[in-house]
Order: sequence, then structure tokens, then C-alpha cells
Amino acid sequence: MIKFELREDDEYIELIKLLKVMHICSSGAEAKIIVDNGEVKLNGEEESRKRAKIRSGDIVEVFEEKIKVE
Repeated sequence: MIKFELREDDEYIELIKLLKVMHICSSGAEAKIIVDNGEVKLNGEEESRKRAKIRSGDIVEVFEEKIKVE
């Protein structure tokens, strides 16, 4: 499991931004396609909102990767 730490002054990160920052996707367009194709889970459930607010404690699964946000 990969860990991602939110900056101290950030309450959340948008899903497509997280996918870009973690180098799962090379662009926002690619991240949107992955979400549209149903390849992303948030806390075990399929997530279809591209701009879902990912907060501390959430786990994002995409392909074979799990990202824990802290």
C-alpha cells in the first residue's frame, strides 16, 4: 500500500488530482477516463465522481495499487 500525505493546510484532494500526483495517470484526461471506466474504488466501492474529495483515512484502489491518504 502506498501512502499519500495531505499537506497540513489541505482538507482534501480531488480524485483526479490524486491519480496524477501519484503518477497513476500522466494527465487529467487520462485520470477522467479511468474513473469513467469504473476502474477506481474509494473505500471499497466504485467511485464515479472525478472530483470526489479524498480525505485523510480514505483508501483509493486503482488497478493493482492501493493508496492510503493520511
